Amino acid sequence: MNQEGEVKLYCVMKRILIGVSLGTAAGILDVIPMIIQKLPVQADISAFSMWMVIGFLISVIDINLNSILKGLLVSYIVLLPNLFIIGWDNPYSLIPILILTTILGSLLGFLIGKLCLKK
Repeated sequence: MNQEGEVKLYCVMKRILIGVSLGTAAGILDVIPMIIQKLPVQADISAFSMWMVIGFLISVIDINLNSILKGLLVSYIVLLPNLFIIGWDNPYSLIPILILTTILGSLLGFLIGKLCLKK
């Protein structure tokens, strides 16, 4: 591998590390109220892993959007299948989930966009 390829690989790996790290932080922030509410452990693990995946996807997807909008778009696309399961019996339970997804998704998009500036 030539030097240019090594630099490019390093930049991609750095983006992924930043994305997964910030996704992990978002997952922790999302799970704290769930633990306080004594929700099932499966729900905690699901929410935590969802944010790790969202952080990864935001960091690797190359779409020509504002970083905040990119974070929102990816967050809602990943959340969409879960919305049917969560809200089927009680649609009002989706309100706090959508609010937190909006806040964390836009924050993740913004931070990943700022920390992973393309040179």
